[in-house]
Amino acid sequence: MHAHGDRGRGALTAALVLVLGLMAGEIAAGIVAHSLALLADAGHLLTDAAALGAAIVAAALAARPAKGALTFGLGRAEILAAQGNGITLLVVAVWVVYAAVRRLIAPTTVHGGIVLAVALAGVAVNLVATAVLSRADRSSLNVRGAFLHVATDLAAFAATAAAGALVLATGWDRFDPIASLLVAALMVRSSWSLLRDSGRIFLEAAPADIDPGAVAAALAADADVVEVHDLHVWTVTSGFPALAAHVLVSPETDCHAARRRLQQLLADQFGLRHTTLQVDHVARRSQPVSIGRRGPER
Repeated sequence: MHAHGDRGRGALTAALVLVLGLMAGEIAAGIVAHSLALLADAGHLLTDAAALGAAIVAAALAARPAKGALTFGLGRAEILAAQGNGITLLVVAVWVVYAAVRRLIAPTTVHGGIVLAVALAGVAVNLVATAVLSRADRSSLNVRGAFLHVATDLAAFAATAAAGALVLATGWDRFDPIASLLVAALMVRSSWSLLRDSGRIFLEAAPADIDPGAVAAALAADADVVEVHDLHVWTVTSGFPALAAHVLVSPETDCHAARRRLQQLLADQFGLRHTTLQVDHVARRSQPVSIGRRGPER
């Protein structure tokens, strides 16, 4: 199993401290300024903090060696955390949309100057947090999700700053809930990305960048291979694709040499380094055999 390392956990911890400090300031400013956009940003920051915290815990769990019944270790804890983070993002987005619609119908007075000042501070803090997270290992779905959320906060804060400036210039308070709807759209987009990718892993689908049919064809193209079946490609956890297959070779073939050759092919062409190949001989040369060019996709 792979671990994210102390450096990655340190970057995540530093980003978490920055996000929590900014979130506390935004909640206070949002209440004082009667700004839904600031409170919506604070809600987004709460999910960012949850993502960062989960990434830190998952990195620590993934570093533990496999033992007992947990033969793959606890690496998939990060996938569970990513899915929980995606669900939380979606719930917060629904609440923001509901509150924004109410504010559009019956707007409240918004202090545009406070909104603008806090949003600009948010842009600065998120630039620092994004730079810190760029040092972390983004091959992890959970770390990538945390990085994505902090990075998209830049756009959210930019929208909030624009709303504050427009309210300050025109006095039209509905710019604030309009900006919060844009923040909600960013939340939904990030939520869908996390739920889709984590769902594929939980359903043990093949990695998005690996076509099982192409893998089966590459194996069957070997001169000594007669048939490929029971082919399964899945992802154990982020950055850990795995494959299992049953391969039949001609009677005179060295099974061990064929297995080593095919494993090297899978590593070189598809990046599959955790493979389990059962290589057997065809019973006899005269036995009619259907050449397996494709294995069943999982």
